[in-house]
Amino acid sequence: MNWYLAVLKNYAGFSGRARRKEYWMFTLVHLIVAAVLYGLGLAIDTMLPYFIYALATIVPSLAVLVRRLHDTGRSGWWFLIAAVPLVGGIILLVFLASEGKPEQNQHGANPKLAPQAV
Repeated sequence: MNWYLAVLKNYAGFSGRARRKEYWMFTLVHLIVAAVLYGLGLAIDTMLPYFIYALATIVPSLAVLVRRLHDTGRSGWWFLIAAVPLVGGIILLVFLASEGKPEQNQHGANPKLAPQAV
């Protein structure tokens, strides 16, 4: 849960790098919360809670995705490759699952070497 809250606190931070763990833990909690709110919306016959949550987390989701791409040494604009039919999403998934660059790059120092607040 700390990883999720850390991403939300840095909601518009598109600079820097994000570890795989930070990205995937945020994504896991994000999908669970979205699924619960979607199910709640079906139960009470309104999707308003789900849409409010989805709208509120667009920027933090994009920010952590861009920081994750920065960790692999790529520009944040690589997220647009997901728009390529059939293979774009697969390529982006491979980029997001790849190990980050161990050395410092133009986006900052290796986040694995920095102390983490867990």
